[in-house]
Amino acid sequence: MDQKQLNEVIENGETEEVEFKKSTAQLEKGLRAICAFLNYRGGAVYFGIDKGKFVGQQVSDQTVKSISQKIRQRIKPEVTPEITVPGAGKEKVIKVTVKEGLNKIYYLDGVAYKRVGTENIVMPPEEIERIILERRKITLDSEICEGASLKDIDKEKVKWFLRKAKYERNFDVDPEIPIKEVLEKLELMKNEKLTNASVLLFGKKPQRFFLQAETRCARFKGTEPLEFIDMKVFKGNVISQRDDAVEFVKEHIKLHAKIVGTERVETWEYPIEAIREGISNAICHRDYEIHSNVQVRIFDDRIEVWNPGTLLKGLTIEKLKGKHESILRNPMIGKCFFLIKFIEQWGTGTNRIIRETLNYGLPEPIFEDTKTSFVLTFRKYRISDELLKTLNERQQKSIEHIKEKGAITTAEYQSINDIGKVYSVKELNEMVAAGIIYRTGKGRSVKYVLK
Repeated sequence: MDQKQLNEVIENGETEEVEFKKSTAQLEKGLRAICAFLNYRGGAVYFGIDKGKFVGQQVSDQTVKSISQKIRQRIKPEVTPEITVPGAGKEKVIKVTVKEGLNKIYYLDGVAYKRVGTENIVMPPEEIERIILERRKITLDSEICEGASLKDIDKEKVKWFLRKAKYERNFDVDPEIPIKEVLEKLELMKNEKLTNASVLLFGKKPQRFFLQAETRCARFKGTEPLEFIDMKVFKGNVISQRDDAVEFVKEHIKLHAKIVGTERVETWEYPIEAIREGISNAICHRDYEIHSNVQVRIFDDRIEVWNPGTLLKGLTIEKLKGKHESILRNPMIGKCFFLIKFIEQWGTGTNRIIRETLNYGLPEPIFEDTKTSFVLTFRKYRISDELLKTLNERQQKSIEHIKEKGAITTAEYQSINDIGKVYSVKELNEMVAAGIIYRTGKGRSVKYVLK
């Protein structure tokens, strides 16, 4: 963190993930904040900032070592913080950062704290009890599917799965061994009975047990979900549903062809790999207790993938866009999807979706948690070739920059075009007025993205 970044933190003030302390003399209060951050979404405590102003303090190796030791000694389960010393000169700031804890609940000297706004409050006993019960909760996909038997399993689908897992992950299980033995090796049986995951993954008719386990796809007319041109509901096992949904998308988006050199190159209107990843995630991570379907909605200007269920505790929209752990609502389905390379269990799926889409020259996908569903939206640019021709060379260059990077700042506009700030602001505002781009962020965080 350089001085400029530190100034921005000070300017933005304390938040749910940032707390200021005048000096390490307030370490006791700082430890409460660190404990609260561990039980929340993570955060950072800055020693050397008071009431939104830089005051600084002298820092030695012993100071940093002492903070680290006290955190490890007094907060349990034990954690190791990241401690950095941003700032210049004799007076510096100590930044203590912790990520959201994976082993909740965290206690400071036997007391659990949680973050509420900019306060660190003692966690009520009933909330502690609820969190502990949630951690012990058996996932739906690992529970026994009452009434199901081996007769309900599609043997050919199981054999296909084993061949695919062997090819993708070198999962070496003979496809010819008895189905019961295969399911036991995959941990899809419990007490000699089929689990919900085994029925959803390999059932001949999973909808006998899970009516809601369908994927509904529609191509709508225009940009509103009012009148559809085509609609299909895919039943059967969830592995086949994934492939069927991807094929439906291919049927309803354009395939462009152009000559590159002497070869004909064909590209889809949207990045198929990103869409495939999005559909795989929706089917794998959906809440199968909710009586709703995975939905793929295709409009003139976008594709939406709807996943029943809200984000799991510990995940946020912003986390999905950066580094984050893999948290599975359906770990048994997730394990099998991993074996056939439908997903990666590293928390990288959303990152790949973003990267694939941006590399394709489209806007960054939108992630939305409606509190009943998680929605992924792929968008087209609204800028036409005719409108592009009305822009000057500098503005056209900025459009290419946005397609590559996802956004552009005034400083970047100045840099790539070698012009001053006044002209940069003027030309960016012209594009805003034309409805080509729009401003997002505040203050020094302002950037421009394509509509």
